[in-house]
Amino acid sequence: MPVLCVLVPAFRLGVARLEDPSLDPDAPVLVADKHERGRVIECTAAAAALGARVGMTVVQAQAAARDARVIVDDAARDRAVWDAILDALDAASPLVDDAALGCAYLEMHGIPGGEAGWFAAARAALTAFALPFALGLGPNRFVARAVALVAPGTACDVRAAEALLAPLPLAFLAIDGGTIDRLHVLGIRTLGELRALPHGPFVRRFGPEAARWHARAHGIDPEPLRPRPRATRIDRTLYGEGTAASEEAVLFALRTLVGRIVDDLVAAGKRCGRLVLALECEDGEVVEIATRVAQPTAQPATLFELLRARIEGVVLRTPVTGARLVAEQLEDGGVQIALFSGNDPDPDAIAIAIARLDAMVGEGIAARARVTEGARFEERFALEPFILGEFGNAPPVALPITATLQYRPHDPRPIAVRLRRGRPHAVGTPPRTVLDVAGPWRIDTHWWAEATGDGTHLIRDEYDVLLEDGALLRLGREAEEWSLRGRYD
Repeated sequence: MPVLCVLVPAFRLGVARLEDPSLDPDAPVLVADKHERGRVIECTAAAAALGARVGMTVVQAQAAARDARVIVDDAARDRAVWDAILDALDAASPLVDDAALGCAYLEMHGIPGGEAGWFAAARAALTAFALPFALGLGPNRFVARAVALVAPGTACDVRAAEALLAPLPLAFLAIDGGTIDRLHVLGIRTLGELRALPHGPFVRRFGPEAARWHARAHGIDPEPLRPRPRATRIDRTLYGEGTAASEEAVLFALRTLVGRIVDDLVAAGKRCGRLVLALECEDGEVVEIATRVAQPTAQPATLFELLRARIEGVVLRTPVTGARLVAEQLEDGGVQIALFSGNDPDPDAIAIAIARLDAMVGEGIAARARVTEGARFEERFALEPFILGEFGNAPPVALPITATLQYRPHDPRPIAVRLRRGRPHAVGTPPRTVLDVAGPWRIDTHWWAEATGDGTHLIRDEYDVLLEDGALLRLGREAEEWSLRGRYD
């Protein structure tokens, strides 16, 4: 399988030069991850020659390279540039493996053109980016990266891989520093010397990971490429001669846009999970409205009603002159068929209801509860965005015909409790006699708070009590204070 490696040896430094062309790559330069108490994540060869190393604190690196210039990395800018590069590489191969910032692998099997054509296609895709790219072609990921570093712009087959890899240092295998030191003691400093070791004794001494090092030193890398998923989106725009000054006119234009988007979705065999509507107004204002879809769909009526529900509370100062609608979070089309789905929730109706809630109370407020692990009851659930997918068309479950008490927690409030022999005997005002008691259950969390200063130490005993009037309550006791924490229905 021919693999083409696209490598930018000092990617973050290259991105910094895009912002500041005066930055000299031959001068001592340190790239830090943050302003204060940062660490070096990249440095130029000149800074490394003075003693600076990746992983040092900025203070340590500046002590070694006194005249080095320090720049702070812009992680968001790095990601944006690299994503644009990956998108451009799609023109050379549809299978692009995003290994890390500055390193990608392309599977070239079945791509016409041969070695010369593959290099030409990759270079043509990268012409828009002023970065120092290195290309290498090999039979697998490991060899292709070695070619890009040692002999950029060339190809290496299986037979020549061992000779190419032999002089490379052990650090090329990404071995930890402690293991490298142990190998240096044994006189092993290059991949060629490691390859000469007998496989069995080497693996027994250094563990299962050593088998992978030994194979790569022979030019064998069984790790497959993992092509990145493409973030496809479909967008449509609508601009006319005049303006839409009324809600009816905007909705008419919106219905037209939704119809065009749905046509594109159907042609691509996709369903939409999120809509983004941008309304351009006469005064230049652009209002962007995002709408999530509880269950991805390509039904025009549902998508239109979702957008209509979201724009009900939007107030525009001037008429609308243009609109742009984008469909994102696309999924493969098709809906699971259920023969007996009469009791399933209607996903379209629920999606529209959630859109109306988002319009009234704000996006992301509508949520559902999820059970979690926790010592305290209030830690045993979490709220998360409502997604219908796992509920729609659920398989039928046979339920036993039994009654189950439902516990309903609420905010704790003080309650009077009389004790007899250390256990609740009467509860409330006026007091109601306790017929039965279960507990106590001790909750003891954050006992380390006094030492660390993190959190508050809590000791609480909880009881379930059955009162003479039939009420079943959950009580909590902290020191001498009692509280009502919930009830069973």
